[in-house]
Amino acid sequence: MNDIEEQSEEKQLDFIREQIQADLKSGKHDKIVTRFPPEPNGYLHIGHAKSICLNFGVADEFGGECHLRFDDTNPAKEDQEFVDAIQRDVEWLGCDWGEKIYYASDNFDQLYAYAEHLVEAGKAYVDDLNTEQIREYRGTLTEPGKNSPYRDRAIEENLDLLRRMKAGEFEDGSRVLRAKIDMASGNINLRDPVLYRILRAPHPRTGDSWKIYPTYDFAHGQTDAIEGITHSLCTLEFEDHRPLYDWFIENLPVPSKPKQYEFSRLNLGNTVLSKRRLTQLVTEAKVSGWDDPRMPTVSGLRRRGVPPEAIRDFVSRLAISKTEGVVEAAMLDHCIRDYLNEHAVRRMGVLRPLKVVIENYPEGKSEELIAVNHPGNEEAGTRMVPFSREIYVERDDFMEDPPKKFFRLGPGREVRLRFAYFITCTDVIKDEDGEVVELRCTYDPETRGGNAPDGRKVRGTIHWVSADHAIPADINLYEPLFDDPDGGHSENFLENPNLGSVEHLTGCMVEPSMANSTIEATVQFERTGYFSRDEDSDEGHPVFNRTVALRDSWAKVRKKS
Repeated sequence: MNDIEEQSEEKQLDFIREQIQADLKSGKHDKIVTRFPPEPNGYLHIGHAKSICLNFGVADEFGGECHLRFDDTNPAKEDQEFVDAIQRDVEWLGCDWGEKIYYASDNFDQLYAYAEHLVEAGKAYVDDLNTEQIREYRGTLTEPGKNSPYRDRAIEENLDLLRRMKAGEFEDGSRVLRAKIDMASGNINLRDPVLYRILRAPHPRTGDSWKIYPTYDFAHGQTDAIEGITHSLCTLEFEDHRPLYDWFIENLPVPSKPKQYEFSRLNLGNTVLSKRRLTQLVTEAKVSGWDDPRMPTVSGLRRRGVPPEAIRDFVSRLAISKTEGVVEAAMLDHCIRDYLNEHAVRRMGVLRPLKVVIENYPEGKSEELIAVNHPGNEEAGTRMVPFSREIYVERDDFMEDPPKKFFRLGPGREVRLRFAYFITCTDVIKDEDGEVVELRCTYDPETRGGNAPDGRKVRGTIHWVSADHAIPADINLYEPLFDDPDGGHSENFLENPNLGSVEHLTGCMVEPSMANSTIEATVQFERTGYFSRDEDSDEGHPVFNRTVALRDSWAKVRKKS
């Protein structure tokens, strides 16, 4: 099953937009309010982009508002770095929360008051079972749980114990507060879930004020209600949690009653989108950090040169439905390539240089040639590129014994140098190991600009850079972190021998205009791919990351042969 929706001139409303439209039309809501509620315990990944674009998108389409909220209920795993990174990524994707930024921790006092309310109503109790015992008493998916021996404590005792927990009288993990619902429920989330646990960990926002913290499940729905969220949009893994959230809403004096709707999460082929596993990659130094260009994080994609418009286009093609599926990673590459093909300026860069000496070109001479910045956009203008007697071409653009369908350089063959001249290979220079190290060529001075006045045609056009003017550069050719069909989902995924492969090329040569390129600008190196300058570049020695490759027609020919 593919999670890609067929695009039409008039895209049909998905079930969430239909529901919102109906709620506004019926008068159930005057204005819709959505939220994007990440936990600040890691960086956002491409899967989050689907939720971000949906929540902010529907709010914008229907004249509502979308909150950015941090569900910061677990200080042991949270950090200000993650809060800052999430804000940066959401803003970079083009979403604006205005002044509507919230934190679950803003409501800690209110959430605790709700906890006491449940205790006083006889619907929550303090349990002395440890984590392993609670798990054992909970039962399984096929067997009901059994009541804790502490389940029937008196209300006064529970209230006293809860307040002493809050005061810090007990050790971490020695007691928890649990809701009293139904240990025999078919939904395991309703089997007396934990509401509060003792945790002596300073919180990034509240410091040492709290010795107990609410669980995510207890804080999430009530925080929605406090903020006045009308439509709580969640991925399908929260579907079984909805009855629990509804139970809290019905049994607490909350100011509003948000309704939860679930949609399928984004599953990307050959890509790990588990925050736990992405954290492992970072903490075990399998990658350079959360923004490693191989990572499927928003920060990693940005560093690789992926434009936010391409991500938004990709997300717009995903079905908002309840059907789980897997999207091929090639679809994301297609959207990136599609956007950059239209917007990225062209430059010339040689990844694996092979020197060419043009023997009949005057020594010491150089000239400036006009190069088009974008063949499909005249408004992009032109630039001047230097040309001289010695140039570099791609090593792959020469074959000593070329087959019939190879239209690049070979002994006696004539090709066009992009924006320059026709050249013909006259000699091949090899080293003592028989490796080709240099080509000798001649050029036709009448073909300046790449056209022959006598009308003769050549089948091949190759790119080049002037040896006297080229800027040395390093180039990183990144491959997917996982190249197996499992996509890194097995338990021993860190042992994959091809984990995070990258080809680091040194000695590359790029045209001199790239010396002043900016980190934000992704360009196309003609006939090679799209590249973005990495933030680790030195002032005089740039480093470029390949954003996405071009289609390689010759690779297809070789594959067939």
